Amino acid sequence: MSNDTIISETTPEKERVYHHHRRGGAAGGGAYGLAFIGAAVYYLQHSTTFWAGVLGILKALVWPAMLVYHLLAFLKM
Repeated sequence: MSNDTIISETTPEKERVYHHHRRGGAAGGGAYGLAFIGAAVYYLQHSTTFWAGVLGILKALVWPAMLVYHLLAFLKM
């Protein structure tokens, strides 16, 4: 067996396709980030103790999953 390293050539077309596919989920991540910040601020404003604030941060991380769960339960799916 040969220990030669295979170097693939990249063309502008390949790079354009690669970069196009990498940018596909950026809007979802940004929307989730803003929603997380908004939920964290809401829960922290309504917390009365330190541990209620910690629980609020945890709730801010998972509120989209809770929303979908309750929506599906409401729709009886």
